[in-house]
Amino acid sequence: MPNEMEVSKVSPKEVEEDKEVTWDNKYQYLLTTIGFAVGLGNIWRFPYLCQIYGGGAFLIPYVLALVLEGIPLLYLEMAVGQRMRKGSIGVWTSISPLLAGVGISSMLVSFLVSLFYNAVLAWVLWYFSNSFRNPLPWSKCPHNASMTGLDAECVKSTPVNYFWYRRTLNITPNIETSGSLQWWLVLCLACTWFIIYLCFFKGIKSMGKAVYVTTTLPYVVLTIFLVRAVTLPGATDGLSYLFSPNWQILKNPQVWLDASTQIFFSLSVAFGGLIAFSSYNTKTNNCERDAILVGVINSITSLYASISIFAILGFKANIALKNCQDTNLLILMSEFGVKGSRYSYTSTLNCLEKTKPDRLHNLNLKPCDLKTFLDKSASGTGLAFIMFTQAVLEMPGSQVWAVLFFLMLFTLGLSSMFGLVEGVLSAIRDLKLVPKSIPNEAWTALFCFLAFLISLIFAQGSGSYWVGVFNSYVGSIPLLIIAFFEVIGVVYVHSMTNFSDDIYLMIGRRPHLYWQICWRFISPLMLLVVLLAYVALQATERPKYDTWNPAYELFPQPEVKSYPDAVFVFIVFLCVLPVIAIPVMAVYNWFKQRASRPDVTLYRFEMFETPVFGGGDH
Repeated sequence: MPNEMEVSKVSPKEVEEDKEVTWDNKYQYLLTTIGFAVGLGNIWRFPYLCQIYGGGAFLIPYVLALVLEGIPLLYLEMAVGQRMRKGSIGVWTSISPLLAGVGISSMLVSFLVSLFYNAVLAWVLWYFSNSFRNPLPWSKCPHNASMTGLDAECVKSTPVNYFWYRRTLNITPNIETSGSLQWWLVLCLACTWFIIYLCFFKGIKSMGKAVYVTTTLPYVVLTIFLVRAVTLPGATDGLSYLFSPNWQILKNPQVWLDASTQIFFSLSVAFGGLIAFSSYNTKTNNCERDAILVGVINSITSLYASISIFAILGFKANIALKNCQDTNLLILMSEFGVKGSRYSYTSTLNCLEKTKPDRLHNLNLKPCDLKTFLDKSASGTGLAFIMFTQAVLEMPGSQVWAVLFFLMLFTLGLSSMFGLVEGVLSAIRDLKLVPKSIPNEAWTALFCFLAFLISLIFAQGSGSYWVGVFNSYVGSIPLLIIAFFEVIGVVYVHSMTNFSDDIYLMIGRRPHLYWQICWRFISPLMLLVVLLAYVALQATERPKYDTWNPAYELFPQPEVKSYPDAVFVFIVFLCVLPVIAIPVMAVYNWFKQRASRPDVTLYRFEMFETPVFGGGDH
């Protein structure tokens, strides 16, 4: 281990690297990394997990996963990116040629995730544009083709469901039926990829300015929603339901698995974007403080969003309870001639239950229970495009709240897209796939255009089914495998000693015992356990998906189907494709090194013991 005098020396080459492209200021870097970490999952996934897993009790495994897995992995990626000043492929190739496939895998995952993620942004953009219409287009059913009545599919479901499944997706009854391209979704997809291009055509110079809007605006909107939401009737019921702890649920292993996966995916590690962003930092930037700051802000944002979301869902549940009781009171008035109000609803039912139970039971009244309505929460697109749009209709000034909500979702998703796209573009630079004679504007435009063409699969009638496939399998098992090899590569290939020296060169002190224990033992062990548990759960049964089929006998309930064989094979392909580069590149470079360097002992010594210094590719 070098002493303090030795590690404090900086070579002329390293001084020259500091003149390369960097962030205009520290705020740009922090806003970019926070925007990448904080995404749609903070809005429509974390509140759902809190709700189904015991409310406040879920925070215990969540915080433990954050401290022992999330922040240590975040710190590791930020540190290696900043020290070596390269993208993901350059970093892992520098550590060892055997790890070159890790960077390629990160690039492939980022590319595949960016395809379906931008399709979700296209849906958000479509809803955002329709939020300016008065009345909101999902507020009532349209007429049928003959103009003799209302559309039958809409009447059977709801106007909100109809606008989502028919007017937006024009969904097919199953994934095997592709359907035609929906021109409005194609247009929205083109717009979203064009916006991405505008933010990237000057590299981090243009993106660094865009994050001032895309990262800060969601917090402004969330605050506005929070103030309005907590003042709505029934908001306290939603918040009580969200945070009432059920300690018994902690005995369920699934809770701990979902907490670990949520914090892992929420922080956006293993995509390569964090490494790429950190490579533009100055060499003396305090990456340890940045990792803690980004990790804590990400988790606080999830909690902050949950308060607004469940306050509004509590309001929606109270509206549903009111409508249910009003409907039943009309029936009781017609049958028994009783007069009552919602305030006396329970006592009226109890009285009739004692005096006229047979007649009461024959009426088949709807069950009106607040907890039942609160249980009807959802995550993902179900929360954003169905439940929340329904709640907005009940709020005064519904157009304003719809515009704000979808504007918030779009900017949240856009800032996450920055990290995904940068994870791909920086890897392309590392691989030197584009000649230097081609300007950045040109090949960035080519990338966005090719990505747009591929993502047209999500603009078909079956597009939402394919989004579900990509969302469930591309960003799950591959990321866990990549992160596991990242930790092993830094701690056991580059060595903990060398990594500590690298951190000393950057922040003036070596990582303390907590970080070393996490990197050496806890984080890789947690990743391995989560990976094995996730694979075991997926292997227990054939994957299924929900379909929207108006011909289904229980419609509007979703018809659950198993994926056909061809789609199942494609799912396996999606899980294997990104990570196959890890063993392939390891074997290839091993044989390449053997052929060019017969002295295997010398190679092993150099690979494991030589400290790595960045090359300043940027």
